[in-house]
Amino acid sequence: MHQERLQVTAARSVTWTRHHLPPVQAHELLVRTIAGAISIGAELPQVRGDDPTDPAPVYPKETGYESYATVIAVGNQVTRFQVGDRLLAFYGHQDIALVDEAKAIPVPNGVSAKLALLNILSCDAAKGVRKLVPKPTDSVLVTGMGVIGLLAVFYLRHFYHVDRIVVFDPDPVRSSLALSLGAHASYSDSDESFTHALECSARQDAFALLQEKLVPHGQLCILSDGNHETLSLTPAFYEKELRLVGSSDGWDYQEHAAWFFKTAPHVPHLEQLFEKTVSARDLVECFDRLLTDAPPLKVLVLYPSVD
Repeated sequence: MHQERLQVTAARSVTWTRHHLPPVQAHELLVRTIAGAISIGAELPQVRGDDPTDPAPVYPKETGYESYATVIAVGNQVTRFQVGDRLLAFYGHQDIALVDEAKAIPVPNGVSAKLALLNILSCDAAKGVRKLVPKPTDSVLVTGMGVIGLLAVFYLRHFYHVDRIVVFDPDPVRSSLALSLGAHASYSDSDESFTHALECSARQDAFALLQEKLVPHGQLCILSDGNHETLSLTPAFYEKELRLVGSSDGWDYQEHAAWFFKTAPHVPHLEQLFEKTVSARDLVECFDRLLTDAPPLKVLVLYPSVD
């Protein structure tokens, strides 16, 4: 069986490539992709070839890491899945794939492709929030209302039930979406201080603002990738003896999914994080446009159905 896989073959160049898939092994699933997603913050620097976390890129590179699929065959020792089940996996922009059963996340019936895919980045955002362990009475300032920032707001509100969540983003549309997901207010230059902060913008001016606005001994988590600007500590960090933690990837995708799939269907604004939908057939053209146009929050990629 052959697989179509989207790869970065050189800086600013992506193309579909064909690969042979080996037979399904005992604990593997053969899956056909229903939908995927473009993660703007992670994927565009890789496609441009200017990701500071990868200064000497080697090609070809794989693309994407969020996949929603249906099972079309199972290995002879698979116990958790059967043909026809829906699942999440991490193989990216591929039409079919082999997935280790242990790494696949089951998706309940009735969950939309958009919500299913958001479970992955929601778990990544949740890991950072969980490092702060905020109480409902704490106050939290979040900078950067990209997807990670918006999902951090969602988790603060719907898991930790924090009431005072203030967001900072120059885009009023994104700030408004944050309010619909549970934020209390958009940031205004005032004397208010905060017990906790989350940096999701990858911008130094926002990182400096968080240090300025935290109370002494306040906690700050960096959730943004280090692929834009260098983030530096300011004198306020030392004067206030702030606590700084970093976070990457998810805390437990399986356990988080159990909570997420019970909660997310009751938060309809979550699906608005997907501001654009494209066919997998148009992915190459889509990436070309994303390199020059103002990018959307997130792109849903739909794959053709096979009867």
